[in-house]
Amino acid sequence: MTIMNQQPDRNSNTIKVLSEMDLIRNGSTKNHDVKTWFKAARVQDFPENGGACVRYKDLQIAVFNFSRRNEWYACQNMCPHKMQMVLSRGMIGSQQGEPKIACPFHKKTFSLKTGECLNAAECSIEVYPVRVENGFVHIGFTA
Repeated sequence: MTIMNQQPDRNSNTIKVLSEMDLIRNGSTKNHDVKTWFKAARVQDFPENGGACVRYKDLQIAVFNFSRRNEWYACQNMCPHKMQMVLSRGMIGSQQGEPKIACPFHKKTFSLKTGECLNAAECSIEVYPVRVENGFVHIGFTA
């Protein structure tokens, strides 16, 4: 397991297990398609209300601890607009109740549930199911 921009330890008392996330975007991993739950890192390795990048095989995955919503999300780390590995450093927030990540370079926003671009139709991102068990964050993959 590799955490790529490790953050200081945080209090993990407010974490909620999200093992039944319903991800509906085509191409993204859906919970029922998961064949591998990758043990990414300890809960305290992720900043509250922020993200960090982990590596799974050849993929960089942005993982977000959306603690003010008591939720966790994971998506590709590469911004599809600028083709740079930066989404884990973006700002998380909500748009009409939809959790989102904003790219730190051009501010395009993406749904953390579906991967859909919320302020343009030209691109989308891959999203992955997340679960938290025994103090560790797990990300679901099809292989």
